[in-house]
Amino acid sequence: MEGIEPQQEDPRRITSLHFQFNGLGWLRDRRNHLFMVEVPEVFGEPAVTPKGRAAASADPESLKNLGFTEPRRLTDGDADVMQPCFTADGSAVLVTTTRTEGAESLVRDLLQVPVDGSPIVRLTDGSVAVHVPVVAGAGTWLVGIERGASGVDFVAAHPGLYRLTEAGPGLVTHPEVLIAAAPVAAGESVLAIAEHRGASQLLRADADGTELLLDSTAGVILVGCGSTPDGPGAAAPIVVTYRTGAGMDEVGLVENGAVRRLTDFSARLRSATTIREPRELTTTAPDGYPVHGWVVLPDGAGPHPTLLLIHGGPFAAYAPAFFDEAQVYAEAGYAVVMCNPRGSSGYGSEHGRAIQGDFGNLDAADVLAFLDHAVATVPGLDGDRVGIMGGSYGGYLTAWIIAQDHRWAGAIVERGYLDPASSVGASDIGWYFPQHYHGSKEQMDAQSPMLLTDRVTTPTFVIHSEQDLRCPLSQALRYYAQLKLGGIEAELLVFPGENHELSRSGTPWHRRQRFEAILGWWARQLPVG
Repeated sequence: MEGIEPQQEDPRRITSLHFQFNGLGWLRDRRNHLFMVEVPEVFGEPAVTPKGRAAASADPESLKNLGFTEPRRLTDGDADVMQPCFTADGSAVLVTTTRTEGAESLVRDLLQVPVDGSPIVRLTDGSVAVHVPVVAGAGTWLVGIERGASGVDFVAAHPGLYRLTEAGPGLVTHPEVLIAAAPVAAGESVLAIAEHRGASQLLRADADGTELLLDSTAGVILVGCGSTPDGPGAAAPIVVTYRTGAGMDEVGLVENGAVRRLTDFSARLRSATTIREPRELTTTAPDGYPVHGWVVLPDGAGPHPTLLLIHGGPFAAYAPAFFDEAQVYAEAGYAVVMCNPRGSSGYGSEHGRAIQGDFGNLDAADVLAFLDHAVATVPGLDGDRVGIMGGSYGGYLTAWIIAQDHRWAGAIVERGYLDPASSVGASDIGWYFPQHYHGSKEQMDAQSPMLLTDRVTTPTFVIHSEQDLRCPLSQALRYYAQLKLGGIEAELLVFPGENHELSRSGTPWHRRQRFEAILGWWARQLPVG
């Protein structure tokens, strides 16, 4: 509330399950709503804030919304509206909204909000969570996620490309295609990016179906795409932003199933340091299941101390792209091993659901098998000097593994999801995530690394952020204290003012301090040379 200190605000009365979000905090009194404002003349005289005598004599009302008309509110109520998109004729705005009727769910509906103030029309009312509507020609397209009868089915749920029909959203892509970014209008069709085995596919869809324009074997990870007409009647070229293992994001042109680079934004980076491209590997787990991943090598013949990195999610994935974590550790002299075990995204729904109700079994077997294979087949890796680290779910699996396997010179458990049962109510996703991934309270406890700290012998560095609402700080404090009380060498590093996204979007100073602390830990526990 404006003019009132946080500690003096009124208490918050909560009657829902979803009441906070990492990076935002409390939600119920800060709903997102739709406003419309007229765009000023682009080439007109710019608005100037009056100063001195001009400011003293100015009408206070004239200083509001300087350069813009007064915003006009189009929605209200106790629900968020997001992702606005004008209809083709500009008479209304399409938005997605949380559902407020019935049991709480992850379903989002599509609304049509007329700009003239006419009644709002609900366009969807099913089990599909609607996201990022796009108007292309006469059609409305969107990304949708089937949430099932409960409305909260999310484990390995694949976002698909849908087209809005009179009967509701109709799935256009195959159920196993995972749409990884908002679709983009391209004339009467749309372009969409799909995730596949760590890399990307580029699809074009229209009323007649989908066309594969770029396969994942091209080895690029697409960030965005667009289409710009190249003269009357000419085919529109497709431009993408993308990354590879050889550098950061670039702009390219899609031609004949490949990407032709148009920019070289990584030139200065290459001139300042060595970019180490990941080496692809595939092995099999003890049960014969394939495990796919990469190794990033430092300079020299080795043998190099080796770090096993485990990604978060778990329904996420590493990619053969420039990854600052791997590059920093390789620059410091460490071989970096990373893979996409069962539970990861991009390998199909069965792969993603394989660990449901059984965290720490197949996923742990996969990452350890991949590490053993990398050490055995890639020259220069020292299998006798290994460390393990991961964040979020990766912190979970790191903590789980060091309670079972004691080969490690050290471990880093960062922003860890360390105790499913105590995440219920404390985490911003604790009202559905632990229950659907683990099961009952007894099953949560059986999959909790917090309850296995008495088995840990590995020196462990616990890193967490003070404002993390995804994996609350209390879990890190408890895990660290239990290790210390058990006589294990342990350190705790807590970042003030940061949340779960520290390593990705934290302040530059804190991100640098984080890297320095990590490298300092490994220099002590797993020194190079």
